Amino acid sequence: MEQKLAEALSELTTGIYVLTVCEGEHLHGMSSSWVTQVSGDPPLIMAAVDKRHVSHGMIERQGVFALNVVGRNRKELEDYFFSAASRRPDNLAPFAYAFGETGAPLLTLAMVVFECRVVNHYPAGDHTLFVAAIVQAAVREPDRPMTSLDLPYVYVGTVIQRQRN
Repeated sequence: MEQKLAEALSELTTGIYVLTVCEGEHLHGMSSSWVTQVSGDPPLIMAAVDKRHVSHGMIERQGVFALNVVGRNRKELEDYFFSAASRRPDNLAPFAYAFGETGAPLLTLAMVVFECRVVNHYPAGDHTLFVAAIVQAAVREPDRPMTSLDLPYVYVGTVIQRQRN
């Protein structure tokens, strides 16, 4: 990606989330920032997931995922799920979780959790846009959501280190 374009894209503000999935005995979580609400009636959210990521195939096959909102007081979630240590098929062991009604793992430390059922998906370059209905949601901890502005890096298809923070 051209450096000037990458720098410009790095100025788009995004939330910081951990997307979690379960397939049989396999549990996986990934740092996710390309997420947004796309409908109010019915309430729908969209998560863009890299086609090469372990979570991608699990979401396609299971049709469900959880979105765990990372609060500023829980940066350890982003630190771990963005790190090389998390890049393995079963990576939830360091954190407490419970299964929601869809079977998706909900992280105990998440500020807010959304259980989601995929209603459609669309190819988008090297990612897939998974549009999902919210099955249930819970606010667990009063905090401010972490955003890309809180981190010394941002993912724009490649990782950009920020000069400020």
